[in-house]
Amino acid sequence: MRIGFLLAMIVAGSLCRAEDWPQWRGPRGDGTSRETSVPVQWDAATGKNILWKTPITGSGYSSPVLSGDSIFLTSCDETTHARLLHCLDRASGQIKWTREVIAAPLEGMHKLNSHASGTPAADDQHVYVTFFQTDDTSGERGQPGEMIVAKYDHQGNQDWLVTVGSFSSIHGYCTSPVLFEDLILVNGDHDGESYLAALNQSTGALVWKTPRVHQTRSYATPLLCEIDGAVQAVMTGSKRVAGFDPRTGKRLWWIEGPTEQFVASMVYDNENFYLTAGFPTYHVMSIRPGGNGDVTESHVNWHVTEAQSYVPSPVVTNGLLFIADDRGIAHCFDSQTGERVWRERLGRHFSASLVTANGLVYFTTDDGETIVMKASRQPEIVHKNSLGESVFASPAISNGKLYVRTREHLVCIGSP
Repeated sequence: MRIGFLLAMIVAGSLCRAEDWPQWRGPRGDGTSRETSVPVQWDAATGKNILWKTPITGSGYSSPVLSGDSIFLTSCDETTHARLLHCLDRASGQIKWTREVIAAPLEGMHKLNSHASGTPAADDQHVYVTFFQTDDTSGERGQPGEMIVAKYDHQGNQDWLVTVGSFSSIHGYCTSPVLFEDLILVNGDHDGESYLAALNQSTGALVWKTPRVHQTRSYATPLLCEIDGAVQAVMTGSKRVAGFDPRTGKRLWWIEGPTEQFVASMVYDNENFYLTAGFPTYHVMSIRPGGNGDVTESHVNWHVTEAQSYVPSPVVTNGLLFIADDRGIAHCFDSQTGERVWRERLGRHFSASLVTANGLVYFTTDDGETIVMKASRQPEIVHKNSLGESVFASPAISNGKLYVRTREHLVCIGSP
């Protein structure tokens, strides 16, 4: 009986370590993986540890999400103007199906954005995707349109497609949905009547819609955290840091600033929140959870301006905050004090957000090189790996494998 119990514990432990990657930045929305067998070495030129490499129709910077035996990925066919949802087989990389979600004129956007930048969210039966839709054919930046959200099952059948609200931004569109209980949360920060909204997963009906105070474009994804026994949706954007009740949309607390526009998502280590921003000024902050109303003067633990990280989201692990500076520089801060522990140039430019697993941090450059570093107080590189293609999307980790979207392919990396 004892042997059987031990075997059961081993199997259970293995299952606990293996995780799906069902949304932007993974199961906890913070770039962390609990898996212990993530690859650290690969090479596209020799094929080392490249399990499969699948061409993807269309372009886009959204990240892959994994649920069950399926991978979901969005793109835009810029010839037909179709916004596409792809489903791939996890084991082989074979495309199971592709669906046209909408066909609409191509919106104007920032040179570092794409027409398919929003990462889907999936559960074990459905996948949810969002795009920008406009009738304007000028291609000028900032033309008005609408946010749409659609739901598909894992066989590619559309359950519903709804319009959430207006959207207009000179930087283009990017919103990644987040699933919570029976809701879908979507961020509608834009250059107009901005909002944070929640839809019913079954019907697509609007459940709540909370206006954003400053109505300024930002692209941060809400982070779900349990604070004092209750779940909050915490996010930057609209010239503020704020926490919301995800069931009702009620704004619980906020911190003014520290800047105008935000892209990177926040992270949380069960003690404090951490943010990087932004534009036009750069900031790194630690924020104490809790409080009500305006906590600008009471809840900022530390605040520094020593890293210019606007787009890539950070990770926090081992008591350290790791940041990918857009300019290709890696930073490590002490999460308790805000002291910068080290700073190293790793590449030309970063767009991808960081991921961490098994005491390692993965920095992926725009040139397709991933530098695996120890999550330590010394800047120790474990290995440098090249895919030989540009990478602007953030990696995903699941079942001991790393999934990286290049400009033209989705690549699965792992031990044979």
